[in-house]
Amino acid sequence: MLSDDLAARVRANLARIEARVAEACRAAGRARDEVLLLAVSKEQPLESLCALHDAGVRDFGENRVQAYVQRTMDLAARADIRWHLIGPVQTNKARFLAEHRPALLHTVDRDALVAALEKRLDAGDPPLPCLLELNVDREPQKAGVLPEGLDALADRVAASPRLALRGVMAIPAQGERDAVRAAFDRVRQAAETVRDRVSGGPPVLSMGMSGDFEDAIACGSTLVRVGTALFGPRGQRC
Repeated sequence: MLSDDLAARVRANLARIEARVAEACRAAGRARDEVLLLAVSKEQPLESLCALHDAGVRDFGENRVQAYVQRTMDLAARADIRWHLIGPVQTNKARFLAEHRPALLHTVDRDALVAALEKRLDAGDPPLPCLLELNVDREPQKAGVLPEGLDALADRVAASPRLALRGVMAIPAQGERDAVRAAFDRVRQAAETVRDRVSGGPPVLSMGMSGDFEDAIACGSTLVRVGTALFGPRGQRC
């Protein structure tokens, strides 16, 4: 049972974020429904997820495969949740994604992962929707295909009968606002070069988090990943 206090705080947080997303869309000359709000629920208590779901949120993102699988089981009764996997995937974890398919996999970044998914995904199922993760700032500690490899990876995914290319995801390096906005622009430009291989609907451009989603929307993001601003610090109640 969710406390009335928690539910009220979650609704208030959601209203504030929705207002900011709507204003960012208005300022960019875009319709509000062009941008999907993804609640990044990693390390948050289940009661907070339930409160957001009760408030109308349907898209939730987890960054670790095991945690994602556990969430899908814990909240199986809430069958209309659309789960997103937004963290790096090791090839030996591909079997979990075949057994617990996300609505969208954000982090395809190498041929080896494509091959592992092809091996595990059932030929009788629809192709798994996925994004190409772009390491736009060439950070050695981050996952993601480098810009010069994006085109070839797009070809590889588009040719796979087990995967459906839906767009591009990126997490620019932290830094000054102008530098981050410039990185968002580079991601958008890179995404344009592979949009001819996107299937299943309008291309998805997943970029922008709690601290910079308004700039991401100004630069063309169609999906913003918001955690702390919705839930509060990780592991704490809203």
